[in-house]
Parts: sequence; C-alpha cells; structure tokens
Amino acid sequence: MSESEESPSPPPPAPPAPPSPSKEELRLAMKAFRKRLKLTVLDDESRMGYGPMSSGRRAGIVAITPPDQFPQAVWDELVKQGKLRRAGGTTYEIVGE
Repeated sequence: MSESEESPSPPPPAPPAPPSPSKEELRLAMKAFRKRLKLTVLDDESRMGYGPMSSGRRAGIVAITPPDQFPQAVWDELVKQGKLRRAGGTTYEIVGE
C-alpha cells in the first residue's frame, strides 16, 4: 500500500470571503450604472423611427449589463440592498424607476 491510500489528505481550506464593498464603491458603481443605462437608452432612441414626426415610441430598455470596472460582489451587494434587481442572465435593472 502506498502512503496516499493510508492517510487521506484533508480538504483544502475554503478561501476567505471577499471583503464587502465600501459605501463609496457602491455609490460610484450605482452612478456608473445609471450613466450607462442613460446612454444606452439615448442611443436606442436616436435610431430611425423615433422623433417628432414618428409615433414617438420610447426606448424599451430597462435592464443592462453592469459596467465591468466593478467586481461582481458590488452588484450582488446592490441587489441585496434593494437598489438593483436581476433581470435575467447578467443584466440588472434599477428598482423603482
């Protein structure tokens, strides 16, 4: 018998939980999310078919993929605080707007 069969090695320790995002980081992430959502809506509304002589339809965009300069933990924390809601897949929407 080999040594590895006689004494199984213990499982590796779980990685430490990442520190929770700071209030400032959450504020900046929310600001960046709102700005990206606004620009995405404006871009969609600037297409042909929107305008004073058309039906005037508003953009139907309510959810976007969040900016990637912030870690996933930031977006999870904003969901936990009730400021964002998962809209499916990797998209989020602002709660109450």
